[in-house]
Amino acid sequence: MVKPFNRLLLSAVFALPIVSMTVQKAIAEDLSFTLKNATSSPLVEFYVEAMSQSDWGEDILTDSVKPGESGNVTIADGKTTCIYGIRGVFADGDVLEEENLDLCKLGSYTYTEK
Repeated sequence: MVKPFNRLLLSAVFALPIVSMTVQKAIAEDLSFTLKNATSSPLVEFYVEAMSQSDWGEDILTDSVKPGESGNVTIADGKTTCIYGIRGVFADGDVLEEENLDLCKLGSYTYTEK
C-alpha cells in the first residue's frame, strides 16, 4: 500500500518534467540581428533555419537588400535554440550559405564578396 505522502511525492516527481518543458517554451525569446549586404549585388532571397531542420523553408525577405544596405532580422519561431543556418540568394545568381551560426551571440552578419 502506498502511503499518501509517498503518492504525493511520486506525483510531484512525474509532474516536474512537464513543468520544466512548459517553462522552457515560455522563455523562448525572439532572436534579432542586423543583416548587412557588402557585396556588389542585391540580396533577393534570405532563409534562416534551425540546424535541426531538413530544408530552408520560406524566403523571409519582403524586399531586396541593395549593396551597402542593412536591415534587422527577427526570428520569432518559438524555438529555444541559438544555432541556425542562413542562405542568401543574390540577383547575380550567387548563393551563399553559412551553417552553425550562434545567432544569440552574433549581433550582425555581413555578406561580403567571395
